[in-house]
Amino acid sequence: MVKTIRLTKQKKVWDRTLFFLTITLSILGLIAVADASAPQALSVFNDKFYFVKQQLAWGAIGIILLLVVSKIHYSFWEKIALPLFIVSTLGLIAVLIPGVGSEALGARRWIIVGPISIQPSEFVKLALVVYLSKLYAKGKSHIAYFLPLVIVLALIMLQPDLGTALVVGGAAMSQIFTSGINILYFFGAGLLGGLASLILILTSSYRKARLLTFLSETQDPLGRSYHIRQVLLALGSGGLFGVGLGASRQKYLFLPEAATDSVFAVIAEEVGFFGASVVLILLGMFIIKALILAKNAPDKFSQLLAVGIASWIGGQVFLNIGSMVALTPLTGVPLPFFSYGGSALTMVLVAAGILLNISKHAKN
Repeated sequence: MVKTIRLTKQKKVWDRTLFFLTITLSILGLIAVADASAPQALSVFNDKFYFVKQQLAWGAIGIILLLVVSKIHYSFWEKIALPLFIVSTLGLIAVLIPGVGSEALGARRWIIVGPISIQPSEFVKLALVVYLSKLYAKGKSHIAYFLPLVIVLALIMLQPDLGTALVVGGAAMSQIFTSGINILYFFGAGLLGGLASLILILTSSYRKARLLTFLSETQDPLGRSYHIRQVLLALGSGGLFGVGLGASRQKYLFLPEAATDSVFAVIAEEVGFFGASVVLILLGMFIIKALILAKNAPDKFSQLLAVGIASWIGGQVFLNIGSMVALTPLTGVPLPFFSYGGSALTMVLVAAGILLNISKHAKN
């Protein structure tokens, strides 16, 4: 008797923990936006669900893109890295053109097409991460990494948007460091970047005021220190267990940017230290998962791509939470998954889809 042995090919599956983390964070983010944005939406649009309905629409688009992207082999992004970078860079240029880019609060950061508002700087975060990963995979000179970075940072600072520039620069420098660059080049670039940031801060009255506010939070409580004082009041009011979901007082037009930059303050006020800690743990788990994927990535491109995504999202979390607890100056950086903003949420979900596809091919 001859025994026939059938060999079945093992089906590749994505990291389920990462998938459920992404979905959980997205749902919690929608709840946070619905809660924090209600007073402003009612005051401006006479519809307390105005902002959350928009966020829900973008979230649905983002989840669909996540599922689609998770099925596309990660090497596809290496093939389109250059055109993707060029298109996203053109978006940064377009936003600076009067009549194309929309100006608000002294900054040009959005392109508005009918009811849709797009922020090109959110797209360039992913595009630059992908492009630098391709340079690494192709064995390009380490000096070649800095030219696209300088171009992107210069265009972002013309908007101006120092917070986004810090996130983009931090993610890119993490990738450059991981690529094995000569340490002298790395520290030299970091020193030049730090000096450039200091010059930009000191030569801008708006950014200089934010730095002075950070150094002296108690001065001018009704003026330049108002925002951070309201944030700290929200955090202090929450205590250990919070005032209750939906019961925030600071969101009633006391706290500036309650649904965007300051959403974490509303969360901490309502669910307290323990609830806010759960949010941080979930975000931390997402970032750690991305770094583990980088460690087990099948090739150089996917390794640096995972590092870039982890650094991009981790940098935003650090800058946003750091500004809320007065560890860093207020930068206007959104909290991934939780802050209101369609472009930001969509790109984070696309990035999560790429990570899920890499996880299918990971070594372990």
